[in-house]
Amino acid sequence: MTLLASPLHERHAALGAKFAAFGGWEMPLEYAGGGVLKEHSAVREAVGIFDVSHLGKARIAGAGAAAFVNSCLTNDLGRIKPGKAQYTLCCDEASGGVVDDIIAYLHDDDHVFLIPNAANTTEVVRRLVAAAPAELTITNEHRDYAVLAVQGPRSTELLAALGLPTDHEYMSFETADLDGVELTVCRTGYTGEHGYELVVPAGDAVAVWDRLFGTQVEARACGLGARDTLRTEMGYPLHGQDLSMDITPVQARAGWAVGWTKPEFWGKAVLSREKADGPRRTLWGLVANDRGIPRAHMQVLAADQTVGEITSGTFSPTRKVGIALALLDSAAGLGEGSQVEVDVRGRRSSMTVTKPPFVTPSVK
Repeated sequence: MTLLASPLHERHAALGAKFAAFGGWEMPLEYAGGGVLKEHSAVREAVGIFDVSHLGKARIAGAGAAAFVNSCLTNDLGRIKPGKAQYTLCCDEASGGVVDDIIAYLHDDDHVFLIPNAANTTEVVRRLVAAAPAELTITNEHRDYAVLAVQGPRSTELLAALGLPTDHEYMSFETADLDGVELTVCRTGYTGEHGYELVVPAGDAVAVWDRLFGTQVEARACGLGARDTLRTEMGYPLHGQDLSMDITPVQARAGWAVGWTKPEFWGKAVLSREKADGPRRTLWGLVANDRGIPRAHMQVLAADQTVGEITSGTFSPTRKVGIALALLDSAAGLGEGSQVEVDVRGRRSSMTVTKPPFVTPSVK
C-alpha cells in the first residue's frame, strides 16, 4: 500500500527525520540530532512541535448536527458549550468495543468537527453516514487540513509571539488569523503538558510551520516516537493497543468519557451491563522495580500464573524507569501496590501495579 504523505513531508526530510508508517501515512518518528529522549525532554521542559496531520478530520453540519453526534458517540455533548472540545468514543452497537477514540469540537448546535485517528477515519465516517438523517452533511476532510501540536510549558510564549490567542481554557478553541491564514487554535494535546493544536488548511501548513520555528522562542521538532512516550507517561490510551474493538471503555477505565445517563449512544446497552456486572479485566499501570522495559503483548504473571498482558510499554524518560499499561484479570484480585512479574524476553522483571498517570499532569 502506498503511504500518504503529510504536506510537511519535505520539511521533515530536510530535518533528517526517520520516517515510519502510522495509520497509512508516512510520518516522522524522530529527528536527527535529537532522538526520542531529547524530543521528549523538550516537551516536558520547554516546547516541542509535532506534525500530527495524519489524524483524521470529519465535519457534521446541518440542523441538529450536535444532537445527532450525541446520539452516536459516548460522551455527552450537552455537557459543553460551543467553542469547547470533548474527548469521546465511537463504540460498536453490538459488542461495545471501541471503533475509535475521537476529539469532538462543538461549533454550535448545527456544526461539529471531529478528529479521529488516521486509520479509523473512514470507518467512523461510514458509520455516521449510515446512521445520519438526510438533512445532515457528513464529510471526510482527512486530507484538507494539517494539524500541528505545539506542546510544553513555553507553548503559550511561542504562540503569543505570533499574535495567536493563548488565554482560552483547556479543551476550548478559537479561530485566528496568521499572516492571512485562517486557522483554529485548540487548547488540546496528547502529551500531558500545557499546549495547543493548530488546525490549518493543508495548503498553508508549510507557511505556518516555518512561522512557528521563526520566533525567539526556540522550539524543537518532535516525532511520533516522543509523542508515544509522552502519552504513555500520562496513561493516555492508544487506539489499537489500549482501546480496540476487543477492549471496551469499561475495561480501559474510560467510563469517564461515557454519558451513562444519556438516552442513547452506540453500545449503551452492552456497556451498561458490563459496568453493572464488573469487567472481566481492567487496565492498570505498571512501574518496573528493576531495569526491565515492558513492551506491548508481554505477559504479566502473579504467583507464576498469567494474569494479564501489556498493552503499551516503554522506558519513561521522565522517571528513568520502565512503565506500562496492562490489562489485568479481575479474578486475580490485583490492585494498587500489588507486585507482579513481566516476562521480558524470557527474563522475569519485577513490577508494581499502580494507577496512571505516571507523571504529574500540566495540561492546564
